[in-house]
Amino acid sequence: MKDFRTIWLNESGYVEVIDQRILPHKLEIIQLRTHKDAVDAIKNMTVRGAPLIGATAAYGVYLAVREMIEKEFDGNFLDSAFEELKASRPTAVNLFWALDKMRECLDKSDNFLADSLSQANSIVSDDIETCRMIGVHGLPLLEEISLHKQGKTINILTHCNAGMLGCIQWGTITSPIYQAHLKGIKVHVWVDETRPRNQGSNLTAYELTRHGIPHTLIVDNTGGHLMQHGMVDMVIVGTDRTTRNGDVANKIGTYLKALSAKDNNIPFYVALPSTSLDMNIRDGLTEIPIEERDQNEVKYLTGLRSDGQIDSILICPETTSARNYGFDVTPARLVSGLITERGVCEANENGILSLFPEFSIQSI
Repeated sequence: MKDFRTIWLNESGYVEVIDQRILPHKLEIIQLRTHKDAVDAIKNMTVRGAPLIGATAAYGVYLAVREMIEKEFDGNFLDSAFEELKASRPTAVNLFWALDKMRECLDKSDNFLADSLSQANSIVSDDIETCRMIGVHGLPLLEEISLHKQGKTINILTHCNAGMLGCIQWGTITSPIYQAHLKGIKVHVWVDETRPRNQGSNLTAYELTRHGIPHTLIVDNTGGHLMQHGMVDMVIVGTDRTTRNGDVANKIGTYLKALSAKDNNIPFYVALPSTSLDMNIRDGLTEIPIEERDQNEVKYLTGLRSDGQIDSILICPETTSARNYGFDVTPARLVSGLITERGVCEANENGILSLFPEFSIQSI
């Protein structure tokens, strides 16, 4: 898994990322030289996935510090950079967590450049280990199913991408899958296409192909049918924000998968780092801000033409309007458990605090 990474520094000290907008057709690297480059990369989904958004924002602060020093801007410039980064995506709580860590670091710093870089690097390295440990704790769930099925293939349904491309390495939902595969457990993944940005077909399928994981691409509305016919053993999804009570905000369509899983007695797990927990809110349905994106993401499809060029095509009447909600909220009652870097717990306050007692001091 160490041959693949989503964000890094080049020899000049600038940030480089994979342009996820054109995967799987092309693998191109984009250089981020300013904090505005980081803001744009987050906004236009050059980078996406809650942990990677947080890491990019952290490096965005480091880049802002470089700009401030090189161009002799005053402290107002840095404050403005923080605000721009905060406004880049509203739902992923990792963004705000990372920026809070960077602000705390700079508030105590005597060397803004060195300390901001060190803190950003620490956020990245911590995420790698966190995702590895999510896999360590999620693996027994897959082992138990494999034992029950007497070694036959485990069929796992995913939605969107919370793999390496949404993190730094390992991923959240993919970490248990990769670790099971490395251990010789037979796994097969049903990959939801995940309209409208198609992160499943473009990104999850790309990752699984690179790592030799058997998988099958399905349209978003197929999951319920598969569950009804006994073709899914478990569902694993990620999250951009999970509340104190265990409500889960994830890519639009997750709620429908959870309902189908509940109706068919199929375990529905959410894999997440503790940085995706928002212990300051309880009711996900009323308190989590849901991003609404450009309607053209719904009205147009992007793909590879026969001549090798990437292009977008209109799939509806030009005058038709569209709504593009990026996320929905799955109530905690539909979640079988949360897979975290410290273990698996129930999706409720007591379960979360059993693994993260330090969060009990946070009041709401």
